Amino acid sequence: MAFIDILKEKAKANKKTIVLPETEDRRTYEAAAKILAEGIANIVLVGSEEAVKKGSEGLDISGAIIVDPATYEKTPAYIDKLVELRSKKGMTPEQAKEILLNQYLYYGVMMVKMGDADGMVSGACHSTADTLRPCLQILKTKPGTKLVSAFFLMVVPDCEYGANGAFVFADSGLVQDPNPEELAAIAASSAESFELLVGEEAKVAMLSHSTMGSAKHALVDKMVEATRIAKEQYPELKLDGELQLDAAIVPSVGASKAPKSDVAGKANVLVFPNLDAGNIGYKLVQRLGKAEAYGPVTQGIAKPVNDLSRGCSADDIVGVVAITAVQCQAEDK
Repeated sequence: MAFIDILKEKAKANKKTIVLPETEDRRTYEAAAKILAEGIANIVLVGSEEAVKKGSEGLDISGAIIVDPATYEKTPAYIDKLVELRSKKGMTPEQAKEILLNQYLYYGVMMVKMGDADGMVSGACHSTADTLRPCLQILKTKPGTKLVSAFFLMVVPDCEYGANGAFVFADSGLVQDPNPEELAAIAASSAESFELLVGEEAKVAMLSHSTMGSAKHALVDKMVEATRIAKEQYPELKLDGELQLDAAIVPSVGASKAPKSDVAGKANVLVFPNLDAGNIGYKLVQRLGKAEAYGPVTQGIAKPVNDLSRGCSADDIVGVVAITAVQCQAEDK
């Protein structure tokens, strides 16, 4: 069974309600039809009945819940709550109504906030900033989490490395130039996400162009310090660094370059030094290694809301909805 199919089965076992607010995009409807047909999640589409009917022509989305902000009975309560949450920023009822009736991403996040949906997936036609802004304003960060970050779940075909080809790459979508403290927090969040989604023990490599002092540079120093902080703050983690990519995932290279490490050669969670490296890394593996890339999946938000690449396919949306549903299940524990 393909890895994403395993996640779909997990999602089906305890169905959650996921909002898809981008009803201006045909891919949303194609994904919704597949999700409903497979029974992966309950789906909420935000928009008018007329717009949804027109956008979904030829597709069976009869099982979806359609919520029109202009007529939905709970919209007044959402407006009041948004005013309450943003009152210190000067939010008025008129402004809140304008936002919720016209910016469906805000409406979807408010549904999650109010418990009328478990999670949300967006980003097919909005930037990461547009997707995450309402989350940070309304949902805030998860208790105990130091920052919101993002990862890609990578599944490489016919690969003996990682967890049978499954990896988490972080941060590959959000934090541009994390400092050592932020890198340590990203490592901890990514390990938790890996274990939730893959079901195996996380082995975290703090990546660099150096392995255990083989090069001297301020960029190396950053990863050395991040490793020190992570080991101090999260002693339960199986984590090591700094490691070059081959030393992190190839057993023979790890044994040669870092013989005393219990992570070298076995890593399945790869923490990149900055967003340039993480973004380039995941796209190289996706395009040249023919890997499935799901994300950017966010971690650290109080409720599961996930971003999409604007180049995503309908199948990519289905996969990220399955991941989001599994994250929602973890909220129950």
